[in-house]
This record gives sequence, structure tokens and C-alpha cells, in this order.
Amino acid sequence: MEYHCARDILYVKKILGHKNIQNTLIYTDLESAIFRTTNDEFNVRVANNVEEACRLIEVGFEYVTGEYDDGGKIFRKRK
Repeated sequence: MEYHCARDILYVKKILGHKNIQNTLIYTDLESAIFRTTNDEFNVRVANNVEEACRLIEVGFEYVTGEYDDGGKIFRKRK
């Protein structure tokens, strides 16, 4: 499920504690067999304060990347 959400094999390797990436690649095959989707589209939102960020997290958005000059933070959720 982590790979399905994040699409980041190195992140999954780290959280599973694998030393060899080949062990982690098994999960990418498993994910494609289970979900059989090519939809990599996201709904994207910007939170300008802590309250907005909390609301986005509560409805399933995930934090993507850092703060910009205007103070906004980017969140995403699969469509």
C-alpha cells in the first residue's frame, strides 16, 4: 500500500528495511497486479496555514514538498 500511495520505491525500501532493492521491487509487481491502474493523476491543493494543512490531511491528502516564498505547502491525493 505504501508503494501504491507514494510511488517511491526508495521510500518503500527504507521503511521495509530491505538491504537489496530487488527485494523491494517485488512490491511494485504486486501493486500493479492488484490495482492494474495507469492513473497517476492527482488532486493538488496548497495549504497556507496549519489549519488548512490539517483539513487536507484529514480528508486523505498527503504532504508533498516544502514551503515557498508565499508560505504555501503542497499536498496531493490520487483521483
